[in-house]
Amino acid sequence: QLQLVESGGGLVQPGGSLRLSCAASGFTLDYNNIAWFRQAPGKEREEISCISSRNENTYYADSVKGRFTIFRDSNKVHLQMNSLKPEDTAVYFCAAAYGYNYCLGSPDKPDDFAAWGQGTQVTVSS
Repeated sequence: QLQLVESGGGLVQPGGSLRLSCAASGFTLDYNNIAWFRQAPGKEREEISCISSRNENTYYADSVKGRFTIFRDSNKVHLQMNSLKPEDTAVYFCAAAYGYNYCLGSPDKPDDFAAWGQGTQVTVSS
């Protein structure tokens, strides 16, 4: 069974930084498109960043562009989050998908991702 595990969430003050990490159990992330989604209470799950399987494409939602960076390292995918705002508060999920046409100019659909992590809470508050 394909499983992902997120780590790195927590409580941070506005303007602070966190790094989320996504690791795989039972498979390698190297040939998968990996996305970070988030879901705030009462809101739909939204894709905020994605990196394609060969690293040729990255996608950022407008709400995080210029503040968040997605990158791969040693079979993990990280999301470096800087200049955090209270509106970034949410549960963050990583997801994996195999195939083409991911991480392009528009958000990918959650249903297109086969493997998900359990989520990690990020709270931005003073």
